[in-house]
Amino acid sequence: MKGASIIIRKELKRVFGDKKLIFSMFILPAILVIGIYSLMGVMIGSMQSDIEEHIAKVYVVNATEDLKTVINRDDMKMPAEINYLTASDYASQEQGLKELVLLGDAELIVVLDEDFEGKVNAYSKAGDAIPNMNIFFNPSENYSQQAYGNFSRILAAYKDYLLGNRLGGLDVLTVFNEVDQEIVKEEKKNSQFISMMLPYLITMMLFAGAMGVGVDAIAGEKERGTMSSMLLTPIKRNEIVVGKLVSMAILSGLSSLVYSVAMIIAMPMMGKMSGDNGSSGFGGVSFSVVQIVELLAIMLVLVFLYVSIISLLAVLAKDVKTASTYISPIYIVVIVAAMLTMFNSGKTHPIYHYMIPVYGNALAIGDLCGNELSSINFLACLSGSFVVAVILIAAITKAFNSEKIMFNA
Repeated sequence: MKGASIIIRKELKRVFGDKKLIFSMFILPAILVIGIYSLMGVMIGSMQSDIEEHIAKVYVVNATEDLKTVINRDDMKMPAEINYLTASDYASQEQGLKELVLLGDAELIVVLDEDFEGKVNAYSKAGDAIPNMNIFFNPSENYSQQAYGNFSRILAAYKDYLLGNRLGGLDVLTVFNEVDQEIVKEEKKNSQFISMMLPYLITMMLFAGAMGVGVDAIAGEKERGTMSSMLLTPIKRNEIVVGKLVSMAILSGLSSLVYSVAMIIAMPMMGKMSGDNGSSGFGGVSFSVVQIVELLAIMLVLVFLYVSIISLLAVLAKDVKTASTYISPIYIVVIVAAMLTMFNSGKTHPIYHYMIPVYGNALAIGDLCGNELSSINFLACLSGSFVVAVILIAAITKAFNSEKIMFNA
């Protein structure tokens, strides 16, 4: 395999001997991923803080004294400017106030029926009049939604107060006490977001990295005529295949590793900057040494598979444009297969699912994030992709030995 080592050195020297290629393939992606995710975290945190701290404009019509008392309670206070209106005031301003809510210049209008508490207190049996409380808000405005949520807490407390007065206490309504206690693996709870996103991103970016390297390494050389010259050298064709595949796997694997490490670093940063405490799964995941080794093994076999697919299509193509045309549908299939795993949370999959190339790899990565990847599923994931890759490599070797294919005859 001396010829294969020559090809490997040639391909690696072409990349690592060019500072621009090193920067664009390995340094720039890490900077962009970390920078973009960090910026997203800052923006999400800033937006959430802005919504929570926004002073809402709330109009309450026919407010009772008891409702005002509840609104002013220390445990019920909300960041809002409360404006109390009489029925006559509201009648003259109704359309204007609703227009303000529609435009986002006001957040909430709460309208109580006249003599609201009188009707509440007059209720004695089924069929008696029940007063209405109309709440107007704009669900398309974040400020309005936040104000509605805050005021809903006030109304719940006000309702309890009125019921307590009617019944002489709320104990009569208590049938049982509900005590919620979570039974959950903390590592799974804290890794929900990453378990959903990381498999998709890794499988997609590995293919993108392999595609960027593989198309030019084979179809590009066929188009430029350098492949023909290489085939006429004393190097055996099966050695050229091995050299090309190994060098492509190394380059695309390193490029994808940079992306993956950058994401693992960037997602917790995103969570911290957005004010997330780990409960939503931004930053609550950590990998043991064994899990890191398993992740690298899954990525390695996936790169091996991708390089084999892309190389076969690039060999069959006459030029770069044709190769890209062949590969595009495969890229779409890869994206769809990875996306399917995003909506599989909580499902138990049979072992043969893990043997399906790409889909099984993404499932395994998701299980790995939640610390639920079993040894049998891990091995099934590796073996399924490896077997398909070996079959494809046999097809590539056969294609390399075809003069018609290699010389575009």
